[in-house]
Parts: sequence; C-alpha cells; structure tokens
Amino acid sequence: MGEWVIDLRPLAEAGLVPYRPEPYLDVDLELRGPRFLDDLRAALYELFREDSSRLRDDETLRQACLIPASTAIPCIPLMPKAFVDFYSGIHHASNVGRMFRPDQPPLLPNYRWMPIGYNGRASTVVTSGVDVVRPMGQSKAADQAIPIFGPTRELDFELEMGFYLAKGSEIGERVTPEEAGDHVLGLVIVNDWSARDVQRWEYQPLGPFLAKSFATSISPWIVVPDALEPFRIEGMVQDPPPLDHLRRPARSHYSINLEVSIATSAMSTPQVICRSNTNNLYWSIAQQIAHQSSNGTALQAGDLYASGTISGESEDSFGSMLELSWRGERPIRLEETGETRTFLEDGDEVIMTAFSEADCYRVGFGEVRTKILPAG
Repeated sequence: MGEWVIDLRPLAEAGLVPYRPEPYLDVDLELRGPRFLDDLRAALYELFREDSSRLRDDETLRQACLIPASTAIPCIPLMPKAFVDFYSGIHHASNVGRMFRPDQPPLLPNYRWMPIGYNGRASTVVTSGVDVVRPMGQSKAADQAIPIFGPTRELDFELEMGFYLAKGSEIGERVTPEEAGDHVLGLVIVNDWSARDVQRWEYQPLGPFLAKSFATSISPWIVVPDALEPFRIEGMVQDPPPLDHLRRPARSHYSINLEVSIATSAMSTPQVICRSNTNNLYWSIAQQIAHQSSNGTALQAGDLYASGTISGESEDSFGSMLELSWRGERPIRLEETGETRTFLEDGDEVIMTAFSEADCYRVGFGEVRTKILPAG
C-alpha cells in the first residue's frame, strides 16, 4: 500500500482479518480455496478506510502492521509448480518476424489462430532483488564453421505480465474461456530473460531451451483480478475470429501500464527505455488458459503463466533490447553517461514497474529489479 508493506500477522492476532495467514501462500490456497485473496483484500480495504476507526485510532497496532517497503526483503509469492511462456504480444512477434524472416510475412500462419507458447522451467523462477548470473551456452555466428561455448553476448530482458492459477483441472477436462476467470489467482510482472545468440542457434526445430531456462524474474506482489475490475477492456480486434473453443468473453483483457528502466554501474539514476501497455496483447488470459487445457492437459493451482513480450507499435514501446536496438543495429544511448547499449552488460540493473490508473484510483504492481552478474 503506497510505500508501506502490511504485515498480516498483528492484524490476524487482533481479529481484524478473516484468518491467520500461513507462512506459504500455497498452504493458504489449499486450505481456503481459490478466492481467499479476494476476501482478504475486501477486509483490508474496509480496515484502511479513512472513516474506519479501529486501526486509525490504534497507533500501537498501526506501527506493528505497517513496515516501510524500503526495509522489507521481498520473497517469491508462490513457487510455481509449472511455468508456461506464451507469445501473445503481436507487435513483438511481428518485429521478430521482420528481423529474422525479412522475405516472408512477419507472422507465421498459426499466430492468429491460437496462442503460441512453450513449457518453461519453474525451478529458476525468482523474485525481485535476486541477481541473475550471465548464462553460458552454445552459439554460432554465420561466419563460424563450428559453434562455441561461452557466456552469452546478447543477454536481453523481456517485458511481460504473468498470472498464477488459483485452481486446477483434471486430466481430460477442458476449461472454456468463460470458465477461465475462476482459475486466475492474480497477476505479477514478469521479466523472462533471454540469451538471444544462444536462442538463435538452438531454437530450431523445437523452440527455446537453455536460452530461456536460466532465469525468470517476477514481482513479489500478486494483484488479484478483483482489484483490476475497473481496468477491463475488450482488447484488440481478432481477425480472423478465433475458433469456437477460443472465443473470448467480453472485456477479458486488462489495461496495465508497463515501464522498463535500466541503470549501469556508472549511472546515479535509472533511465526509462520502454513504456508499453497490456492492451498490446493479442490473446487474453482467458484464451491462454482455454488453449492450454484444450487438449486435456491437467492444470494445477500455483501454475505460473507469462504473456510473452509486450511491445507496442512505436519504437519507444518495444519490450526487449532486441527490438529497441533492432538486433544491435541501433544502439540505445544512456543520457546521463553517454554510454550505449545494444544488449545488457554485466553490472547493468533492469527495473520493471506496472500500474493501472483511473480517476483518483491507482493499482500498483510493485517492481522487478534485477542486477546482472558476470558468468561463473
């Protein structure tokens, strides 16, 4: 809440929240069901209203439950059982197509018919503040006869939003887009790191592997769908219309503002290099869940899904260094120091933030802040 973190334990001991929280969110999820965070949010909303005297007039309790966010150590909100990364940012997909397939249409034929995705690595999902070590991998330049093994030279961020599942499904059960909302626990910011040179060499024919599995960073705060109701939108027109099993419900997208800043070791203030919005996603959360389960895949409470890179149409809204520097051809200038970047260097810090805003009403997602360490 603003610059404060609310400790639920003193509030539970005072009987002011509906239950005493467990140490780990997955235990709460199992004990209390998929909508328990909505009930908790409603209780906190009433408790922190200006006209609610119970907490307002109890200074001792206020001091016990309000902790400055700057002193809190973030933890991963829920260790995912599985991680899936989609490719639903249509402008990012188009930009990548233009770079790597200049003599073909930017989008592959299947892109507008189904959400494209792959199964990632849940064990390397970390939260804000956890440093990322530059990964090693195989890469091969066009003028090299054989590949080499070494630190990636094209380390990149990917600006994404993610969501956790609140409940699962049985093997063979298909979740419809209309039912999908009941499965969403809440949203987080996602930085799905990428080693572009490694990915170029390894991704055919089966897609990303080691170039993506070394780290995925997420924000430590889960924002529940109830908090985002005022920011629901229709989303962009889908042409051709999806097949019946992927027809999206009305207003199943969200409008969330996104920002990426970077700071080098020589800078005193981070520089914003990207501003985007989730309205640039072609496929909605509901459609992603429906597609994942359309073959009978069993979903699990605690699964984490990411949207794919959320780039806008303008150059200052591109959600990756690959696009911002256009494959390294247009270096980004950092105004404070005059340094340039095509991809990320050791010591660089990447900060992602997100928020939704309306008249006198703002919902923040916190931040994902990560520093890059040299390869081990």
